[in-house]
Amino acid sequence: MSENLKTIRELADEFNVSKQAVRKRLTDEFRANYVETVYSNGVKTLVVTVTGYMLLKQHFSGGNNTGKIASNVDGNGVKANDTSDSKQITDDGSILKILEQQLTVKDKQLENKDLQITQMQNLLDQQQRLALQDKNLLEEYKAENDGLKLLLNPSENKTEANEKTEETIRKKRKKWWHFGKRKNNGD
Repeated sequence: MSENLKTIRELADEFNVSKQAVRKRLTDEFRANYVETVYSNGVKTLVVTVTGYMLLKQHFSGGNNTGKIASNVDGNGVKANDTSDSKQITDDGSILKILEQQLTVKDKQLENKDLQITQMQNLLDQQQRLALQDKNLLEEYKAENDGLKLLLNPSENKTEANEKTEETIRKKRKKWWHFGKRKNNGD
């Protein structure tokens, strides 16, 4: 492939492990962040990015402490050479580079989320303003409708007023009638 993107076979050959060992390290999260699909000659090929390559290299070339101890110490427990220390410093530098790249990606994701939140807040404010306008228009239409009803049916309003007046008169009559009956019963 290219220098920056490596296939699973190329990684397995470079780390002297099987393709299955490499695939085992390609978890869903790892694939989402560090694996891309490339089409070459009409065939899909999975390739690992530079950052993913560095992580896999760290794992397969001494990600565990026992491998480092075995390479740094001879049979008597004395350091064999200092070249492995310089390799560890280089690995630490690449790890820092990877971490800085990850931070950059996370920063971009956070900026994107902030933008999405701002857009959602604007949409929510707009929706609330529209709902308030609808409510006010509805109240205006109700008031206008009630006014039109009064203009179209003035006879109904008069009959309602007449009914209230007649009811009041009946109540007054009952009082006089009861008053008169009591007086007559008392004689």
